[in-house]
Amino acid sequence: MDCIFCQIVAGKIPSEIIYQDEEVIAFRDINPQAPTHLIIIPRKHIPSLAELSPAELPLIGRMVAVAHKLAREEGITETGYRLVVNYGEWGGQIVPHLHMHLLGGKRLSAKLG
Repeated sequence: MDCIFCQIVAGKIPSEIIYQDEEVIAFRDINPQAPTHLIIIPRKHIPSLAELSPAELPLIGRMVAVAHKLAREEGITETGYRLVVNYGEWGGQIVPHLHMHLLGGKRLSAKLG
């Protein structure tokens, strides 16, 4: 598969994996936008939010729970952090594999766009 995130899951592309379980994997972004910038993805290839089946909806909750666990481990829960899921070209989704950004470690702009 050409999907870069699927290749990371398969171990074909090296990355700094900081968490993995049977459903989810998390790694450091190679182009961080904040001191803490992690990417959380499902192991299963799901192109976007719009392609989640009803049976897969609990996966989003799992990703959020993993994000919060990692935020605690990174020491950013006290000051706060941001979770971002981009959808589609205009929404800023570059990789067509569902993923969540965990950003923190500095004051983030209140402006989102």
